[in-house]
Amino acid sequence: MANAGPPPNSILPSLEAVQLTKTYGSFTAVSGLNLKVEGKKCVGFLGPNGAGKTTTMKMFTGLISPTAGSARIGGVDVTKDKKAALASCATLIETPEIYPSLTPREALSMLCEIRGVAAGERRKRIDEALGKVKMTEWDDKKVGSFSKGMKQRVNVASTLLSDPEVIILDEPSTGLDPRGMSEVRDIVKSLSDRLVFMSSHLLAEVTEVCQEVAMIDHGKLLVYDTIENVTAKFAGGGGSVEIGFVKDVDAQTQAMVAKINGVKEVARSNDKHLVVRFDAGTISQEKLFEGVAGLKAGAISFQHSSGLEDAYLSLIKETL
Repeated sequence: MANAGPPPNSILPSLEAVQLTKTYGSFTAVSGLNLKVEGKKCVGFLGPNGAGKTTTMKMFTGLISPTAGSARIGGVDVTKDKKAALASCATLIETPEIYPSLTPREALSMLCEIRGVAAGERRKRIDEALGKVKMTEWDDKKVGSFSKGMKQRVNVASTLLSDPEVIILDEPSTGLDPRGMSEVRDIVKSLSDRLVFMSSHLLAEVTEVCQEVAMIDHGKLLVYDTIENVTAKFAGGGGSVEIGFVKDVDAQTQAMVAKINGVKEVARSNDKHLVVRFDAGTISQEKLFEGVAGLKAGAISFQHSSGLEDAYLSLIKETL
């Protein structure tokens, strides 16, 4: 039997950019962006550093105003009626700090008061949020003693206090160790009953937790579709690998990797990682590994890329 979909009068959670533009003098950070995401799912928001991801998210949350166009949540223009637009939305932009002398319960209680959560509801909301991020046993410990991963779990808990339909997350696992990253991924996957719009430089993470992706570069939308469709359409032949370096990759190192025999394309996935596409076959892979090792540029990891990473490499044209 075919899925009948939601009742006719139900309103799906949504985010929409309509000709959304932000300029700073002669520099255009976001350029005429048109994007509508709707429904209960996780959508990855991808692009290289400087592509306009965080600027777009800040316009959706009212932290900055667009130069032109509009950002809408649930059909409401954030600029025209910020309170109504953000009533069903929670955000985690960049990495907010928590007062180290507070416990998670105290910090979340303060946020409940600021957000107007009824006094009789606060304990229940805090208990549910802490349980969701598996921090219940730490609710009376000082945040100043927590690891980065534990602090980030409290930050994510803060987005759940108002029971939002839409959650905007800006690189939620950045700076965390592998365990912390895994914990945050598990939390995001548990939010399948909401619309989660998440930026990330970690393409393997996006593949694991998201159903759809939107890619932008130079402030313009390149593609928005399911991961399966993007991969099928834009992932080319041959092989690809993500190479991690101990320090930020400079333009010279990237150019040298691009000159290795058999390499077809090179792009950054973040400051310390390159995604490299090379000719098919183990011989090409062997030459690539030997060539990168010979550069003595501080390469510390090689990981075969997913189809999404191949598509990313095909779509993103980096400007050095």
